[in-house]
Amino acid sequence: MVTIWILILALFLVITFFYWKLTRGFVERTYGKKMLKQWGARTYYWHTALLVSGGITVMIVYLLKWAKVLTF
Repeated sequence: MVTIWILILALFLVITFFYWKLTRGFVERTYGKKMLKQWGARTYYWHTALLVSGGITVMIVYLLKWAKVLTF
């Protein structure tokens, strides 16, 4: 059971990293570098990044469980 949680955490961190890499440039162009130094814009961005990454992680784990790759 512990290995499944480690797998899920690693999957979540990898998805968060890829989301950050894919959206970093767009967010800098949209908000501007000066705006991203403020806590409000940065908090909003990371809140969204964590929600999206969490949702994608849950979907992947659900699909793996549905395909009977994961059993717990």
